[in-house]
Amino acid sequence: MVGGRSLGRRFGWLWTSYAVSTLGTWLAFDAFPLIAILVLHAGTTAVSALAAVGPAVGAVLALPLGPWVESRPKQPVMIAMDLARFAALTSVPAAYALGGLTFAHLAVVSVVVGAAGIAFTAAGGACLKELVPPQDLLVANGRFESTTWTATLLGPPLGGVAIAAFGPMATVLANAVSHLLSAAGIRAIGRPAPRPAPAGAPRRLRSGDLFAGWRYILGDSVLRPLFLNTVLVSGLIMATSPLLAVLMLGPLGFAPWQYGLAFAAPCVGGLFGSRLAPRLVARFGQHRVLLTAGTLRVCWLPWLAFVGPGTAGLVLVMAVEFGIITCMGVFNPVLATCRLERTPADRAARTLLAWSVSGRAAIAALTALWGLLAAVTGPRTAIAIAGALAMATPLLLPRSVPADRTALRGGSRGGR
Repeated sequence: MVGGRSLGRRFGWLWTSYAVSTLGTWLAFDAFPLIAILVLHAGTTAVSALAAVGPAVGAVLALPLGPWVESRPKQPVMIAMDLARFAALTSVPAAYALGGLTFAHLAVVSVVVGAAGIAFTAAGGACLKELVPPQDLLVANGRFESTTWTATLLGPPLGGVAIAAFGPMATVLANAVSHLLSAAGIRAIGRPAPRPAPAGAPRRLRSGDLFAGWRYILGDSVLRPLFLNTVLVSGLIMATSPLLAVLMLGPLGFAPWQYGLAFAAPCVGGLFGSRLAPRLVARFGQHRVLLTAGTLRVCWLPWLAFVGPGTAGLVLVMAVEFGIITCMGVFNPVLATCRLERTPADRAARTLLAWSVSGRAAIAALTALWGLLAAVTGPRTAIAIAGALAMATPLLLPRSVPADRTALRGGSRGGR
């Protein structure tokens, strides 16, 4: 595979839209907590609740959207979700300008943005499957992955400069505009594809439809272990993030800029890994890359328990994060490609939505659990326990990845 080849005008617009909205999201990274602290004078408990409850409730509210997304052309759904995020985010600086901004308003906007983001991601994955032929899915997913890490690298520093110069409302407004531009890009893709045929049931919202994505994932011999592995690994990695922040900014005495540098600079590894992924798959095969990169991405985590003060400690954190992110840069696009290849077109949106909701729920639950664990054992011990558990997660990776021609043709499987 040649990663630099063109995938066509329609994919180009989809990629551009994703890049713009992703950069806007990372520009506004932590904007809501800052607004809650600086504008509404909220305390620690309220700010923590805002960070956890908004995305969690948004994930729950996104559940009924699965069948709705599945039964409609994907581009109009994506445009609607972008416009919903634009309207919700724009209401924050508008309410502030009118003197009516409240904590409840921020919480509602966080929920709307979270639910719309999950639905957009589900529709976007299904749209990608419609736009790109199977042999180019890995190249396309690699480009999305590299875009994610570029935005992660550049967004927070640029957002910090914007907040310092214009205040946190500026980054919220920039994020809102990014979704408006994304909607315009999706519109430029052109005429949407025909609606997918229903998978056996009438196209209407039924209670059973809400769980069709999970039924399909758990019924597939490859997706089931990949799902369990990725949900657990993501939860454990994210659960250590606030604990490491407490450790570095507290007892170890690192400055905030050093903490930010320790997590921003290693994002270069994500760019490297995402560009390397197609070449590795071409040489070693999809399953071997999934197994190797999936194993290597968790071997780094235990070392964070040994971080110390000073330059040596900062270098250790950066090296560990670089290793984790590089392996994730390889693993993530290969996983995304395998998932799309094995999912029929008429179930793609619900499957991706179920995957996303599960991942967010696991992160929220494990972050809360590890916070309690750190209160009893201390942050360093809690990080070590997370690292030890992560080392066992490769046992959940599939032993083989057989070809699935039925899924590639977009057909459905009875009983799943």
